[in-house]
Amino acid sequence: MFERPASGESAVLVQLDFGEGDFAERLSEFKLLVASAHAKPLAVISGKRSRPDPALFAGKGKVAEIGEAVRLHAADLVLFNHELAPGQQRNLERILECRVVDRSSLILDIFALRAKSHEGKLQVELAQLQHLATRLVRGWTHLERQKGGIGLRGPGEKQLETDRRLLGKRVALLKDRLKQMARQRVVRRRARTRGEVLAISLVGYTNAGKSTLFNALTKAGAYAADKLFATLDTTSRRLFVEGAGPIVISDTVGFIRDLPHALVAAFQATLEETAQADLLLHVVDSASPDRDQQMTAVAAVLKEIGASDVAQIVVWNKADLTAASPGIERDDCGNISSVRLSAQTGAGVALLREALAEVAGRHNEFPAAAA
Repeated sequence: MFERPASGESAVLVQLDFGEGDFAERLSEFKLLVASAHAKPLAVISGKRSRPDPALFAGKGKVAEIGEAVRLHAADLVLFNHELAPGQQRNLERILECRVVDRSSLILDIFALRAKSHEGKLQVELAQLQHLATRLVRGWTHLERQKGGIGLRGPGEKQLETDRRLLGKRVALLKDRLKQMARQRVVRRRARTRGEVLAISLVGYTNAGKSTLFNALTKAGAYAADKLFATLDTTSRRLFVEGAGPIVISDTVGFIRDLPHALVAAFQATLEETAQADLLLHVVDSASPDRDQQMTAVAAVLKEIGASDVAQIVVWNKADLTAASPGIERDDCGNISSVRLSAQTGAGVALLREALAEVAGRHNEFPAAAA
């Protein structure tokens, strides 16, 4: 697999404003994605358009401006914070004479960098192959001189030597292996269901603090860092809740707006664990100015994986960065709707444990109704 230089690849960043209304937040998130991919941003090109240009996405004048920045800074590649059509990407690469990577490819690259388990690596490779298959029409010849890098990590140059037939065979093989793993997971889930153990999944926007909260609850020592997609592989632990007995809690991959469909499809089996949970703890970065849009993005992914009807408790995390004090809120029926806490400092984590004990108690009393 390609080893990226320690200094990272240099890039010109491009984000256009199509009137979504949250340009600054999207740009901030884009820069975090770029940093997570170990790229070095040299310049940011922005502008306003009513709609994407069919051929170049950014329009001739803006592409000329991007080209000037590429030559001025001797950039290795151009990163777009948008989804590019295969034809647009091909046209841009021909005009700019350098590699062009869109948002989906960038996210896929970060997943390839983060994947540690065997299943995680298979899922990422499948997503990359399915994404790249849509671009096979343009051929690989214009990239044969490249030595790898952002957008080419993972399967990498093996892709450049293959054709549709070999690509299809590899995709079929990966899907078969992942189906076998999914069947094994179903067996484990049935065993857990027979034991009537409450199953809880942590969900939320990437970098909301899910893994930090998971560690605070379980003392599991799962990897947690202030970066996007620090967690890819689902981790489950049995947690004893006083007064209610054992429960199973799982930490899952973080979501993000405009998550590539190929990635959701590849991780479908893993994400099904979320849809099969008895309760979702929706962890929200309460200090983020973009939290409403982040919650909307999470809701969209939950709907896509069939988990939108699973009961939820919203966990307003990072209360230490806001004026809010730890606490529990209930809905009109008296059920717990949200908990305010700080996973980092531990303030309010005991309140969440109390909330879980209450939910687990109801589950143990009425397991069929809870299911």
